[in-house]
Amino acid sequence: MVLSDIKIKEYLKSGKLGIDPLPENGIQPASVDLTLGDHFLVIEANHMDYIDIKSEIKYREIISESVTVPAHSFILATINEYVKIPSDLVAFVEGRSSVGRTGLFIHNAGLIDPGFEGKITLELFNANSLPIKLISGRRICQLVICELDQAAENPYKGKYQGQSNTVGSRIFLDVENKKINSH
Repeated sequence: MVLSDIKIKEYLKSGKLGIDPLPENGIQPASVDLTLGDHFLVIEANHMDYIDIKSEIKYREIISESVTVPAHSFILATINEYVKIPSDLVAFVEGRSSVGRTGLFIHNAGLIDPGFEGKITLELFNANSLPIKLISGRRICQLVICELDQAAENPYKGKYQGQSNTVGSRIFLDVENKKINSH
């Protein structure tokens, strides 16, 4: 069941759900708007011939109040808010419709697991033929929160827990890669 604005406010007030700082006018009828941070990562293409999911990917860090996403390009960004999802809730990050209509696709692998806490890293892709300039502090995405039928037995404790900036892919740490590298 998707939480309504009333339930979101109740959970925030009680401390069951954490979003800090809560954006002004951020609570929508069935979601919470989140804002763009000032920390970005761009894949460092000059230092790799290709992306190998068994090896750490190299990124160039950008810290700025604005960033321009070139046409047909991909960057990682973070939100300003530190989010805490309890073990009996799950959340989904969706791009705001107004942002999507500019040609900017916002993704974060979609699901925020029960037990996750940290600043969410967003994957941004500019599908437009023109660059798109983004400004820190602007509403960029929305968090849709749902109740689980019961608390998760094993809440999230993974490799992105507690992140406070944009974090690049840590796929090289996956169990499958450890098995491949040990042979």
